Amino acid sequence: MDKPYLIIVAGGSASGKSTVVQSIIKNAGLDDVLDINQDDYYNDQSHMTMEERIKVNYDHPNALDNQLLFQHIKDLLAGKSISKPTYDYKNYTRAKEVEIVHSKPVIIVEGILALTDKKLRDLADLKIFVESDNDIRFIRRLKRDMVSRGRSLESVIEQYLSTVKPMHYQFVKPTKRYADIIIPNDDGHSVAVELIVGMLKQFMEKKNKWH
Repeated sequence: MDKPYLIIVAGGSASGKSTVVQSIIKNAGLDDVLDINQDDYYNDQSHMTMEERIKVNYDHPNALDNQLLFQHIKDLLAGKSISKPTYDYKNYTRAKEVEIVHSKPVIIVEGILALTDKKLRDLADLKIFVESDNDIRFIRRLKRDMVSRGRSLESVIEQYLSTVKPMHYQFVKPTKRYADIIIPNDDGHSVAVELIVGMLKQFMEKKNKWH
């Protein structure tokens, strides 16, 4: 198996990273794509009380097991399968279930802090930063966390003001300088997606030519 093509997608919370990734996959017409969410690599906190878990700063790089993510990506790039952790948002810790994941020709890693680790960045063929207006991101996050993650209005606002916003400026936004492509995503991203799709199609054509 040839080395897979690795794309890393970073950007602020609720900037639209997943939407951009799905647009890339759909428009490239690729079936063999592995999409990994960095959130699944939050540290296991089952030894902590719920009160302690809630207080953790989830927007700080130390909240993530980047060493495990790096090792898993290395294994996938070598054509190996991994036992990927999964994350339980309602209980603020890793779920008991793991997911057996097989390597694919195109691998995408997405997460707010996906570009903070140099070792992981150095593995990437393409690095993308998705940017969106702060107000738009907050509204998207509010809707998402209340509807799909069972959070209260008060807890979302408190977390945003105390950690999400300051950590965005301290850790997330500075990683924009490592990106090969910056996608503005306030109301559309079609031009950037078309560019990335073109690059992926070229990669797949070259790959098929050698087989």
